[in-house]
Amino acid sequence: MDGRAGTFVMQPGGYKAFIPNPLPPSPPIRYDEKLQSLLSKADRALARLDGITTVLPNPDLFIAMYVKKEALLSSQIEGTQASLEGVLEFEADLIPKENVNEIKEVINYIRALNYGIERLKELPMSLRLIKEIHRILLEETRGAHRNPGEFRKSQNWIGPPGASLTEAIYVPPPPEAVLPTLGDLEIFFHRKNYNIPPLVKIALIHSQFETIHPFLDGNGRIGRLLITFYLFWQEILSKPLLYLSFYLKRNRAEYYDLLMKVRLKGAWEDWITFFLKGISETSEEAAKTAREVIQLKEDLLTRLHKNSVSSVYSVKLIDLLFQTPLLNVKEVSEKLNVSKEAANELVKKFEKVGVLKEITGKQRYKKYSFKEYVEIIARGTKDKS
Repeated sequence: MDGRAGTFVMQPGGYKAFIPNPLPPSPPIRYDEKLQSLLSKADRALARLDGITTVLPNPDLFIAMYVKKEALLSSQIEGTQASLEGVLEFEADLIPKENVNEIKEVINYIRALNYGIERLKELPMSLRLIKEIHRILLEETRGAHRNPGEFRKSQNWIGPPGASLTEAIYVPPPPEAVLPTLGDLEIFFHRKNYNIPPLVKIALIHSQFETIHPFLDGNGRIGRLLITFYLFWQEILSKPLLYLSFYLKRNRAEYYDLLMKVRLKGAWEDWITFFLKGISETSEEAAKTAREVIQLKEDLLTRLHKNSVSSVYSVKLIDLLFQTPLLNVKEVSEKLNVSKEAANELVKKFEKVGVLKEITGKQRYKKYSFKEYVEIIARGTKDKS
């Protein structure tokens, strides 16, 4: 339905910019049998994922690592070439083999996500929060000169590298329409009388935010963060454990095509179908990863017991490795409150049974990696396509 999502309006510069209609769509979303089925499946998958946090050994440690994965994937969609190993090396004060500036973009994403989750405990979803998140995201990165924390006051556009405004694939609303359209979106965050299921509502919010494209840089990453923030704010997830970037990266062409189809043809149902499939797939993948982490911990305890490395400090070191999967003997000594010699002996035993692997190749200042855990979390982040 042409015009259902908004209209392209000719601008003085001789190009057409899209101005979206306020949400919810009119006519309303049509829930046929397929869409109803997908919605039920997504709801169930999300509930199972939320439930699994109650059986994880330490859900907050798992979530901290999973946040790193999301930060990588979301940044990779925008062309960043960092890896999980590079991020861990940077956090461990090692010199990463990769571009440090790109790793900083990932680190900023982690900071922005954690900041947003904390703020949502005291502040509702709002344009103010979005601006605060954006400032953190762009701080001291390639986008630092592109008005961090400020909605744009100039025209932006989407197109291949080097494309001019008249060659753009998509031109978002002109600067004077940014605040009014964002104001409508903020109202939609809070209105409860639309009778729209929460997962459909956040699908609409994400699409509308990307359509408005209110910043000069970082719109994709902020739009993906909004999904997690909304689900957490609405208490659909008790822990921030659902991240769609893996799904969106894997289906990038379809993702962009469907967002465009909403603008051109009002095809909200097609976009929501795609989005709900992503919720189901991503929830199932995250739950599978969580189960693998639980199994890995059990296997490690068994392996250590078989090799007679089963002291109280061995168990404590396993817990520490799930928190800090890249560390040195000094950190083991300090965190476990044992002597340097005892920590060194413990690390050697873990290395001998294959739990730890030395990664620096140095004689002094060695760092050790808990490779099995890193590989489980890193799945899907190494494919840069």
